[in-house]
Amino acid sequence: MRHPFRLLLCLTLGLILVGCSSGSGDGTTYTVKRGDTLYRISRATGTSVSDLARLNNLSPPYTIEVGQRLKTNGSTGSSKSGKSKGSTSMAKVTPSSQVPQASWPPVGQRCWRWPTSGKVVLPYSTADGGNKGIDIAGSRGQPVYAAGAGKVVYVGNQLRGYGNLIMIKHSEDYITAYAHNDKMMVNNGQSVKIGQQIATMGNSDADTVKLHFQIRYRATAIDPLRYLPPQGSKPKC
Repeated sequence: MRHPFRLLLCLTLGLILVGCSSGSGDGTTYTVKRGDTLYRISRATGTSVSDLARLNNLSPPYTIEVGQRLKTNGSTGSSKSGKSKGSTSMAKVTPSSQVPQASWPPVGQRCWRWPTSGKVVLPYSTADGGNKGIDIAGSRGQPVYAAGAGKVVYVGNQLRGYGNLIMIKHSEDYITAYAHNDKMMVNNGQSVKIGQQIATMGNSDADTVKLHFQIRYRATAIDPLRYLPPQGSKPKC
């Protein structure tokens, strides 16, 4: 379940993934390989992400498939593309593989609140393929709240394993995700306040009613329990 979610983060928000292997290109086209992202292809071909989307008629969430041939500007555009606004913005984001646990942000750097109440039935795990957030059990229709103030950047159910999913961008470094919702109560591009109800709990694409909640720092999933206040208490900020 981890890989499609991280792919969406990369393609919609310019966050970087660690690919499994590199693709191939002949200067004007590029064949997508396993683990590729638009950002990775942009770096390899010298074509900005926005140009890749335009040349290949890609729309958010910019889904690409293994074996797909993408049109590019060719390698000669590397210098120019590197100066484009889109490329510059993404170059400032650290790849998730370069944000080890020792470099996670300090507790208290940002104000977070619990997205809902309930027992944590599956904790965060650093293991490869482990849970990259926490699963909170509850009842259908239970309110789901924004863990922090920010802007909604994704509302949809295109990702298998996550059901009705909402993602909120809080800054250039932070994103939160809320999966398996029943009713979603916000729209893409909407600004939300901390504690604002954004959904109701459900079991979309899950075997039980629960909320899967993630906090991501520079594309790296970090342990929410490390940053949330004690359950039932208000954040001290």
